[in-house]
Amino acid sequence: MKIVILAGGGGTRLWPLSREKRPKQFSKVLGDKTLFEDTIQRFLSDFPISEVYVSTTEKLAPQVKILFPVIPDENYIIEPEKRNTAAAMGLVAAYLFNKFPDEAIAYIPSDHHIVDTKKFIDSIKLAEKLIGETGRMLDIAITPNFPSTVLGYTNIGELFCNENGIDVYRFKGHTEKPEFNIARDYLAAGDYLWHANYYMWTPRKILESFAIHSPSHYESLTKIKDYFVMEGKADAIKEEFSKMEKISFDRAITEKIDPDKMLIIKGDFGWSDVGAFDVLYNAGRAGIDENNNLAHGKWVGLKTSNCYINNKQEEKLIATLGVDDLAIINTPDVTLICPKSKSQEVKDLVNQLSKEDLADYL
Repeated sequence: MKIVILAGGGGTRLWPLSREKRPKQFSKVLGDKTLFEDTIQRFLSDFPISEVYVSTTEKLAPQVKILFPVIPDENYIIEPEKRNTAAAMGLVAAYLFNKFPDEAIAYIPSDHHIVDTKKFIDSIKLAEKLIGETGRMLDIAITPNFPSTVLGYTNIGELFCNENGIDVYRFKGHTEKPEFNIARDYLAAGDYLWHANYYMWTPRKILESFAIHSPSHYESLTKIKDYFVMEGKADAIKEEFSKMEKISFDRAITEKIDPDKMLIIKGDFGWSDVGAFDVLYNAGRAGIDENNNLAHGKWVGLKTSNCYINNKQEEKLIATLGVDDLAIINTPDVTLICPKSKSQEVKDLVNQLSKEDLADYL
């Protein structure tokens, strides 16, 4: 199996810790290592570095090479521009088709927190086995604990199999980022899981799925696949890539796919999508104080509770009095203060910066 680390995202809900030039996967938001480094390290005991590929952008590739210079140059798959996950994942399939058309590949997000690494890797290996046995696409989904509106939901059917304590279910459908009332109903129903975005299949099968469900993507990807084995076709690849619709793989493929072509692994390994400050707070709950505050950097508080404080300025002290449920983020050029419960809306604030000619802070 080839491991493809997806490292081209922006992470705008973690602004100002995450910026355009250094998005969250290259930031130390949970410890002494970046999320990208943690992601790579999970695989190195079981997969040689030659089997690890990185999908990223031209602007971000230099950061990857600094963090993990041992990744071979030919294992970089560079997106000419950001066009969402359908184009990015299709580009990966087109590139690897020329080398390993029928070998399983795993798309691995670079910004997730995993507690039980062994069970996570066992789940990936089980997916490889089932792809070979059934020819189906595998994905991983997580039992939800609140009605999130920023994640997709996977509807699971009956149990397909259980191996080594890992449950695999039949797939019934996918809904991308539902409204709150629908997410609440899904949570109550019990047969909807959070989509964790670990797609696994072969390059041939992935391209075939584009041919069926998104022919316009397939037309460009077929040309790109051929260009990859020709000399001097970099500009042609960029041109075709720019033609592809900006849409997620979830909407382009997963919402349309025949349920019999997919299986779902229930990811019971301690997972969180490190997408916002409330999620960072929950992921770090082991470090909260007696008033349920989680703080990094210089901070002192009185009558302060349920807050997430991250102070990146060593020479500056953050002091709080009589506040609750705040996210306070202090960097050298930006201080963000918002209700922790509104953390998911930071993305809207980032959009506002562009409108007000404050792009220097992005």
